[in-house]
Amino acid sequence: MASRPIFHTLPYYPFYEEIDVDFVYFSGFSKIQKQKSLNSLQSNYILKFKTRKVIDISTKSTSDLGVKLSAFNLKVKYKNNLFPVECLFQGSKTFKSGGPYRDLLSKNPKDAKRDKRLKESGELIHFNYFNMIFPLEPKDYFYNWLYINSLYRNPGLAKRILEFDSFSDIEFNPKRSVNCQARAVAIFVGLSKSKKLEEAMKSKESFFKVVYGEKHHNKVEQLNIFKM
Repeated sequence: MASRPIFHTLPYYPFYEEIDVDFVYFSGFSKIQKQKSLNSLQSNYILKFKTRKVIDISTKSTSDLGVKLSAFNLKVKYKNNLFPVECLFQGSKTFKSGGPYRDLLSKNPKDAKRDKRLKESGELIHFNYFNMIFPLEPKDYFYNWLYINSLYRNPGLAKRILEFDSFSDIEFNPKRSVNCQARAVAIFVGLSKSKKLEEAMKSKESFFKVVYGEKHHNKVEQLNIFKM
């Protein structure tokens, strides 16, 4: 048995709740094995919450929509070029001894994620998204902004995902990483249902205030003043 989170959207702050679900884990890296684990995870979730509609957001999803919404496949246009979210995320990392490595934008998402420079350039200091600087705290701030902003710019996919209220990512292991595309989708749907999406998309500062709360915003401002 294993346990993984499923993110259920909420129409109010913090726009999602995280529910840990036990399921039968099928070892192996093949798509078939991953989907066996996924079916067990989602089946056990539906046993508890029979009226909810769950979809997996990953390349191993059994749903075509879920595959399209993977950070490896979801793309956003910048200066007439389309870039996958994963490449934009990795290509924005700025380290003490290097980066951001813009050439990662044109790489295959898997290759971009595995680029050795990301582990050989020292301490991560911030994210530089086309000269927009994002701090490291909150830890998922930049990733959530990037993913939700990208989904917002894909209205066809955005409309379809509103049919669901619960989101899994069979590739996500909370013990190994912080950022999660399923969580980002849950926040997007929560923002949409609460009529806060347009406000959040005005700027990265507006996104921070809406998604992370005014209290968190004030705390970060105080820390920034202290560092000056």
